[in-house]
Amino acid sequence: MRVERRDVLLGMGAMALAAAARGAAAADEHAAHHHAAPNGKLVAAASDCHTAAQVCIDHCFELLGRGDKSLAACARSSYEVAAVCAALQQLAASSSKHLAAYAKVAAIVCKDCREECKNHEDHEQCKKCGEACAACAKECDAILGV
Repeated sequence: MRVERRDVLLGMGAMALAAAARGAAAADEHAAHHHAAPNGKLVAAASDCHTAAQVCIDHCFELLGRGDKSLAACARSSYEVAAVCAALQQLAASSSKHLAAYAKVAAIVCKDCREECKNHEDHEQCKKCGEACAACAKECDAILGV
């Protein structure tokens, strides 16, 4: 029996597609788990915000490296958000007694970053970071009853 290269590639493609589908299902299950847990929405929002900020920082650094200094303030605010949201995620996940106090600060940092990102919404990375910051600030405000 002769194995055709095309058949091998098709088989590999099918396996990759199945693996991707399993990964997507696991991600959906993971997200649903976060929302069911205490502070789950805040944990998810902080995680999303942290990730979006990291992507924005990378984009800003790339442009700064080319001499474009117009995104320096955006890089700085995204850097602050990444740091704040990493800690916020941990405090929310553990239902820390300090969560409310920290969420108050996190909401301010996220709102400030959102305002900075508005200046650069023509950059997809900045736009997504701003949207994630707005969502995280909203969840922080919900914890605070605002």
